[in-house]
Amino acid sequence: MTMSAGWYLRRLSRMGPREVAGRVGDAVRRRRWRSARPACPSVTGARFTAVLPAGTIAAVPPDAAKRLIAEADRLMAGHVEYFGVVRDDLADPDWWYDPKTGRRAPWGYAFDVPYRNEDAVGDVKQIWELSRHQYLTVLAGAYAITGNERYAERVAEHLRSWWAANAPLLGVHWTSGIELGIRLLSWVWIRRLLDGWPGAAGLFENNPVALNQIWHHQRWLAAFPSRGSSANNHVIAEAAGQFAAACAFGWFPSSARWRADALRSLERHLRSNTFPSGLNRELATEYHGLVLELGLAAVAEADVTGVPVPASIRLVLLRMTDALAAVVDSRLRPPRQGDADDGHGLVVDGAGTDRWASLLATGDAVFGRLAWWPAVTGTDVRTPLLAALIKSAALSVSRPAGRPAHFADAGMTILRGPEEIWCRCDGGPHGFLSIAAHAHADALSVEVRHDGVDVLADPGTFCYHGQPEWRQYFRSTLGHNTLQLDGGDQSVSGGPFLWTRHARSRVLVADTSEAGVARWCAEHDGYRPSVHRRRVELTAASREVRVVDEVRGPRGEVRLAFHLGPAIAADLMGNRAVLTWTRDGEDRSAALDLPGQLSWRAHRGDVDPPLGWYSAGFGRKEPTTTLVGTGFADGAEGFTTVLRFHG
Repeated sequence: MTMSAGWYLRRLSRMGPREVAGRVGDAVRRRRWRSARPACPSVTGARFTAVLPAGTIAAVPPDAAKRLIAEADRLMAGHVEYFGVVRDDLADPDWWYDPKTGRRAPWGYAFDVPYRNEDAVGDVKQIWELSRHQYLTVLAGAYAITGNERYAERVAEHLRSWWAANAPLLGVHWTSGIELGIRLLSWVWIRRLLDGWPGAAGLFENNPVALNQIWHHQRWLAAFPSRGSSANNHVIAEAAGQFAAACAFGWFPSSARWRADALRSLERHLRSNTFPSGLNRELATEYHGLVLELGLAAVAEADVTGVPVPASIRLVLLRMTDALAAVVDSRLRPPRQGDADDGHGLVVDGAGTDRWASLLATGDAVFGRLAWWPAVTGTDVRTPLLAALIKSAALSVSRPAGRPAHFADAGMTILRGPEEIWCRCDGGPHGFLSIAAHAHADALSVEVRHDGVDVLADPGTFCYHGQPEWRQYFRSTLGHNTLQLDGGDQSVSGGPFLWTRHARSRVLVADTSEAGVARWCAEHDGYRPSVHRRRVELTAASREVRVVDEVRGPRGEVRLAFHLGPAIAADLMGNRAVLTWTRDGEDRSAALDLPGQLSWRAHRGDVDPPLGWYSAGFGRKEPTTTLVGTGFADGAEGFTTVLRFHG
């Protein structure tokens, strides 16, 4: 995907004067750097002291260690899967190769690489993911647990290979700050987990090639921070990686300045990226997890190296953890909302480890759990490692006495009923910052689960670059459980990560206090001058979710969509659908009574145009059933949908 002149004009229109000036300065600096590439200052007597406390590895639960070692052995055999694509070349990887398209990224000055153009580069996410080196933190973890040097030797072999193939400022791996930041964080943890291996110092602090790479990564991040309308999760990753490296690898004349600047950036942007309620302002749950992981890793680095951290950083992370505990369902799954690209801040666990349970376990260890938190029964490797580094600190903050259900600033409300019925209602802002990069046109959408099973599902994300028709579908209004008017989206897209007009939502009612009935009502102006208003009621006694949609003002053609989860089989007869599924060997069922004023049709796996799809993770999609009702708004009666779960 090559961006057009029109896209650049639309993108420019979403920037303020300060951001424009900063980006002009970046452009000048990039031109200057093309011919001026200074050498890394000489370093003598460097030592790595940010080690794990004695006994930390022994505290790793045996089953978590077993999963990690099994994952490490798969990696050693050359096998890995990223975004639905299996690779068997990991024993000796080509760092510039995309296995999905078969293309290889071009060589050249980093800022000349057209990384958004899949025809020229391949799928850049596939190329970048391997070079985040998070699989190497897994191998280093396997060495720390087993003492088997073959894991350490493979890590050293791959790092030396990567450093040789990716000289500073050359190629696709020097184009995006988030990649550099996460890679630095991985290197810090690789060095930490390899401590005790005889070759560790020779691989890092006594290796001029490694020192050159670490210095140039930090110089790049100091020069080109994400700015203004792009200061979302990317700037958190940049600051966290820069800070971690400046703490653990503080061997350079600029280390103290980099450390101080990165800490200021991290503190500022953690606050700006997080609502006071603790939810992430991008309203994209996967990025809530990414930012929380990065923040915890940064605090761990500060504490192990004795760098004071503002209390505000810990307070934001505490609020984020409490908010996560509040919104998860009975199986510890958070909402599926906004973009998700399976990005992680720190990976030291094997397959099958629950990301959200791990974060809650770390929150318990670092901040202490509240009485209303859901129980966490799974284990992980990362929690004991972080808990060993992060020092306990008294925080002057009032934490929720009961489980919050309504997050007014984020416009998110969770309705809960019997039989593990969980319903998310969306009446929040359209994403974060002027471009709302990771938002979907999903105002007033609902998401309903039964015992953790997606019944009315948020379809997910699937892709970012290279497949514009799929990118458009998965972020569209029709791609969510809400109402479309006159064939348009509620918010106007100007590109794959750009929204030029944002629907404004407001929550009118969020009453979860009355025993037996929880109520929510909100409206948005995305179809102005018309207004879409939706009411949702969850009644405990009848195990029923009732949704009423109204169009106020000029009325037009309506399409009302309900996307079923992939486990749900649907038998549609007229305006009633019988839903069936199996959970833990038990047959379950529900009835979905749809508005009779509309003509209903079931779609499954349509491709022209896309409709009836579910993406469980980035790069993966599968057919599922989507029920679409078509007709016209016909007055104040509204459209009533009732989902009733059977006993």
